[in-house]
Amino acid sequence: MRTTINPSTLAVVRNHGILAHVDAGKTTVTERILYATGTTHRRGEVHDGTTVTDYDPQERDRGITIFAAAVSCAWDGHRINLIDTPGHVDFADEVERSLRVLDGAVAVFDAVAGVEPQSESVWRQADRHGVPRIAFVNKLDRAGADLDAAVASIRERLHPAPLVVQLPIGAEDAFRGVVDLVRMRSLVWADDGERAVEGPVPEELREEARRRRRLLDEAVAELHTGALEEFCAQSALSAPTLVVALREVTRSGDGVVVLCGSAYRNRGIEPLLDAVVSYLPSPLDVPAVRGTHDGTEQERAADPQAPFAALAFKVNATSTGRLTYLRVYSGTIGKGDTVWDAGARRSERIGRILRVQADRHAQVDRAVAGDIVAVIGLKSARAGSTLSDPGAPLVLEPPGVTEPVVSVAVEARRAVDTDKLVSALARLAEEDPSLVVRTDSETGQTVLSGMGELHLEVAAEKLRSSFGLEVNVGRPRVSYRETVGRGVSGLIFRHVKQDGGAGQFAHVVLDVEPLEDGFEFRSAVVGGRVPQEYVRAVEAGCRDALAEGPLGGHPVTGLRVTLTDGATHVKDSSETAFRTAGRLGLREALRACAMVLLEPVVEVTVTVPEDAVGGVLGDLAARRGRVSGSTARGRAALVTATVPLAELFGYATRLRSRSQGRGTFTARPAGYAPAPAVASVR
Repeated sequence: MRTTINPSTLAVVRNHGILAHVDAGKTTVTERILYATGTTHRRGEVHDGTTVTDYDPQERDRGITIFAAAVSCAWDGHRINLIDTPGHVDFADEVERSLRVLDGAVAVFDAVAGVEPQSESVWRQADRHGVPRIAFVNKLDRAGADLDAAVASIRERLHPAPLVVQLPIGAEDAFRGVVDLVRMRSLVWADDGERAVEGPVPEELREEARRRRRLLDEAVAELHTGALEEFCAQSALSAPTLVVALREVTRSGDGVVVLCGSAYRNRGIEPLLDAVVSYLPSPLDVPAVRGTHDGTEQERAADPQAPFAALAFKVNATSTGRLTYLRVYSGTIGKGDTVWDAGARRSERIGRILRVQADRHAQVDRAVAGDIVAVIGLKSARAGSTLSDPGAPLVLEPPGVTEPVVSVAVEARRAVDTDKLVSALARLAEEDPSLVVRTDSETGQTVLSGMGELHLEVAAEKLRSSFGLEVNVGRPRVSYRETVGRGVSGLIFRHVKQDGGAGQFAHVVLDVEPLEDGFEFRSAVVGGRVPQEYVRAVEAGCRDALAEGPLGGHPVTGLRVTLTDGATHVKDSSETAFRTAGRLGLREALRACAMVLLEPVVEVTVTVPEDAVGGVLGDLAARRGRVSGSTARGRAALVTATVPLAELFGYATRLRSRSQGRGTFTARPAGYAPAPAVASVR
């Protein structure tokens, strides 16, 4: 039943997301949560295009989540703010922005496939943000479903301690309920899945349930001091002790509670909601948010009475206005209040505050610490902007943005639509920071860059459907990088410019050597031959030079530059002169190095029938793929390979033709590797 709660009571608020690999059932889990809590009155189905959270026409047409959608519901006196995140690798930045503002998450796994590549990626993202998780093994009604195998894959590939708190009743088509190992009871759902009937543990499962409860007690006792004391004294844990220990182990990240069910059949959702309430943290349970002001670090506790601070994590820019999604970390905000946008360095006025239900909204008078809401009226805020009390400014760390790896040229079919296209692309980039728009300096073309082929397809389709633009889109091209294969030592560069008045003089000596990744600058100058302020200018100049490498004008990475010596002029030396010397000197040094062209590669997991494996392996080899493994899964085979991203364009069509439409594949970024044509420039 839906419950009215006091919004200022932070202990009963849960901000969590749904994370998983594509097709693991995230959106169906979200829809069943909304149905179970009374937020919706009929079950939304992905295959029917009737879901609440996949409301965009492209999401419904493609049957996948593309844009993170926020919804609110209530369960057992608690308010749950839930974000359904995408599962496709091309939209990983949507997951990153969501995780930045969440306190906890439910990771959904397919009971047949277990941990899949994107499951692992989003799990690592959650690790980086320190987001506690519980796991829900979904699709137990499918042929081949195996809870124990899925749990084993969690242990082996994700490395937490899985704490299984349920035992399935029935298998595959006969799956009808679970044994709650914490309270040693059964929950059985009728065929319509409307309501669970509670009862004793079935006779045929009692011995297995006792054994698994014993294993659960032992695993928790190993991770929790209080539980260990009780276990040593009584050789078992009471249900209240077990619940407290599971909560603390989950929130510390030492273990992950594992539940199971079938979201499609509406089985296992109520226990999942109970677990969200019992084990995932409230805003009071997470550390105070940290930010900076005037170079000093500050903390803001989750207190409605503290100065206001919020982070914008999503922007919807529509023709009728901008909708900005906020996570409020401290303080209280009301309609008509003025806030300070630290990034834009300007004041903004809150027009309206909305409680979000995906594409539907309910107006509220205020938002308090712990809330996730949308506001209307902000003109300059972007994803990652900090909004704060004008009298107590603060800057919070924004979510990271991944560099795009695929680019296409975009042009309007009609010349009269050129200006409209520029405006539409700017709006797309405003909504999705992982989309980058630039103009090619050589060709004059407008280039749209993103995280993958599908990412750019979705953007192009949005130009057509949302903005009414007919566009021509070029063939996708990948973003190459250049790196140092063999360095150079003692390169001398002297920058001298004299054209009347004060001149420019800077003398630098540089060593360049390979580095595994990124860029590092060091100074080995002794005797003050180059003052420290000029050393910083040389570093800035070197960073400027990384924008274009000598092989093809691609960004340069994987090098260490050491300033070993230099000289100054009493009148003509300046920071500008040394920055110029750093930029031009490193460019000359790179031309003297043996440079290597790098191309983006991805880890591909292909699932095909056994009789199609040979053709798939041959096709991967033709695409310069390096096969790293092949395992059998029932009558299918899983082939894992590392393939250059440039070779994957159009692969879905080729795979379907080679497997009679029965093959599928997933891909995730695996960094950069040397391209076949390794070039040296001397």
